[in-house]
Amino acid sequence: MKGRLTALLLAILMATMSMTGTTMAEDSGRQMEDVDCSGYTFEDLFEYDNAVFMFQILDDWQSSDLYANSWVNESRASTVRENLDGLFEGFPGGNNSWISTDERDAVREIGAKCIADMYTRIGIREGIPHRGGVDWNDVEFVEEGIGLEEVDLIPEGHPEERSCAGRYAFASTDCQEVPTSATNNLEISMFVKDGETHNSRFNKLPNSGQSDFTVAMNATNVTSATMVFTFPYVDGMRMANWTIQDETTSSDGTVNVVENLNAGSIEEVFLPDGSVRVSMTIGYDKADWPMIRNVFFDMTTSPPETNDNPEWTMNQPDNGTIIPIIKDGTEVVAITSETMSDWATDNDAWGLDCQFTENGWSSRTNANGELLVTSGSSESSDAVCSAVDPYGAMSNASYTWKFGQPASFSAVSGEYSDSVTIDSTPSLLVQTLAISMSGSQNSGDGVATSFNLGSTASSDSISLSGLSPGSFMLHVTATSPGMLDWDVMFNLGLEKTNTPPVLIVDMDQIEGTYATWSSDGYSFSLSGIALDPDGGSVDLSATMCGDTTNSFTQSGDTWIVSLSIAKCVAQGLTTQYDVVLSATDSVGAVTIEEISIPDPYASDNSGTDTVDDTSEEESGLPNLGMFATIVAMLGAALLLRKD
Repeated sequence: MKGRLTALLLAILMATMSMTGTTMAEDSGRQMEDVDCSGYTFEDLFEYDNAVFMFQILDDWQSSDLYANSWVNESRASTVRENLDGLFEGFPGGNNSWISTDERDAVREIGAKCIADMYTRIGIREGIPHRGGVDWNDVEFVEEGIGLEEVDLIPEGHPEERSCAGRYAFASTDCQEVPTSATNNLEISMFVKDGETHNSRFNKLPNSGQSDFTVAMNATNVTSATMVFTFPYVDGMRMANWTIQDETTSSDGTVNVVENLNAGSIEEVFLPDGSVRVSMTIGYDKADWPMIRNVFFDMTTSPPETNDNPEWTMNQPDNGTIIPIIKDGTEVVAITSETMSDWATDNDAWGLDCQFTENGWSSRTNANGELLVTSGSSESSDAVCSAVDPYGAMSNASYTWKFGQPASFSAVSGEYSDSVTIDSTPSLLVQTLAISMSGSQNSGDGVATSFNLGSTASSDSISLSGLSPGSFMLHVTATSPGMLDWDVMFNLGLEKTNTPPVLIVDMDQIEGTYATWSSDGYSFSLSGIALDPDGGSVDLSATMCGDTTNSFTQSGDTWIVSLSIAKCVAQGLTTQYDVVLSATDSVGAVTIEEISIPDPYASDNSGTDTVDDTSEEESGLPNLGMFATIVAMLGAALLLRKD
C-alpha cells in the first residue's frame, strides 16, 4: 500500500512538470538523476534468446566501445513487452497490457541512465595470468556514450494495433500501441551514441598492452551469446591460453571451482593489420543457478615457438600493374580486402608491406584488411610490396606496382534539376580509360553515363533521374589494361533540387462539385491524385473546422478521404465547409489545396465548390506529447522497482 501511495504521489508531482522535460522535485528529494540500477546486468533488464556482444578497446587503452544486440523471440518477446509496460504502473496507459510508442520512447531516453549503473561483466588485469580472487580493473559504462534502439517492440501492421492519441492523458498525437501479448520477434541494441567516441572505460593499462594481461568475463546467466573482443595493434600480441571455470558453494560454505571447457569455446583471429580479435561462444543453463561461470583468457607479446612465412598464390597483380587511387594528400583506401583476399596465404592473417620510391608516400594495412595509402607531392610513385604476417614474417618474393590517380573530375557546385555536366581530365597515368559515372545517394546510383577518356579532357552530362532531392556524390568506375579496376566516390558539392508534390482534387465534370455526400448528409468524401515528381512518398492531411485527419486511403497516386461535419455543426457552421488539404513530400515541401464545400441541404445555399492551391517548403517540430512526461515517470518507476 505504501509503495502504491508513493507511486501515486510521484505521478501527481511529475504530471505537473514543465514540458521541457525538467523535473522540479526539491520537495520530494528525488530527481531523475536518482535512478539507480546498480547490481543489475544487461540480462536482468532484457531477457533474450541469443545475443552478440562486441567489445573493442580503443587506442588509448582506457576507453572502449561495447556493442550489444539481442534477439528476443515469441514468448520471450511477449515477456519483454509485459515487463516494460509494467514499469509504468500508476501512469496514464501504463501496466494495462498494452505497450505504446510513447512508452518505448521513454525507455530509450531513461535506459542509458539505468545501464550506466550496471555491471559490464568485464575485467582486465596486467601481469602474470590471473584466475579470480584479485582486484580486477573493471570496465564501467559511460552514460553519455550509451545509445539504445529496438526493432519491432511496437510491430507495425499488428492486427490489434490501435491509436492511443487522446486515449490517455499526455499521449502524443502519433501514439500507437499493441497488446503486450504480441509474440512478434524483436531486437534490442546498445551502441555508442551518435557524436560520442565510447560508451565504456576502465583504468588505463600502464603498458598499453605491451606486456602480458588477462581478460575476465562473468558469464553467469548468459544463456546463449557470442562475445567478441578486439584489441588495438600491438606488435606480436597473441592469445596464450584460455579457460572456463564454474564456481559453486557447498552447504558448509566451501567454494568449489572446476574447469569446464565444454561450456563454450574461444577462437583467436588475427587481423591483417596485426591486431588480434578473440571470439567467444558461451552458454548457461538457468537450471544451474546460482552457479557462477567465469571465462578467462591471457594475452601476451611473447612470440610463438614457430611461425611460417606468407606465400603468394599467383593471383596477385603482375609487376608494373597500376594501382588507382584518389590522390589528395590524405589517407585513402588503395586496395580493398575483397580485392586482395586471394593474393596470398598464411597460417595467421596477412597484410601488405609497401615501400615507396617517392618521398612523402606511405601505406599501412588496417584491421579490415584494406591497404591505406597516403600520397606525397609527386603525381605517382612505384612501391615494392611484400606479404607480411602479424609477427613480421615476410613473403620470399615481392612485387613492384605503381600508385597514382588516373583522372580528375570537376563540376560547378550547386543545385541541378535534371542533369549536370562533369569535366573529366586524364593524368596520362594510363593511355585510355573506359569510364562509367553516375550520381549516387545512400548506396544507390542514378542513370550512368559511359565514355572513353583518352589523352584529352572530356565534358559529359549525367542524368539525375532516380535521385532524390538533396546532395549527391559522383560515382566513378573505370577500367584500363594493366590497371586494377577503379571504383570511387567524389564529393563535388552537387545537389538535386526538390519539386513540390502535385495535389489534385477530383471534380464531377457534370455537377461541377468536388464532394460526394453520404446518404445521411452528415459527411462527405473527397478524392484525387497526389504524387511526388521526384519519386518519393507523399503524406496527406485534411483540416476542417479545427479538426485534422490523416486517415486517407491511398492506392498508388490516388487518394480518398471522408470528412464528418459534426464539429462544424457544433460550431454553428452549416452552410459552407472550408477544407484545407496538404501534401508533404519526404523533404518537407508542401502543396496546399483549399476547398470550399457548400452544404447542399442548407436552405440558403446557392454557392458552388471552389478550390485554391499553394506550394511551399515547410518543416515543423514534433509534438512532445506524453513523451516528456513519461521519461520522468519512468525514472520514478525504476526507483520504485529497485526499492
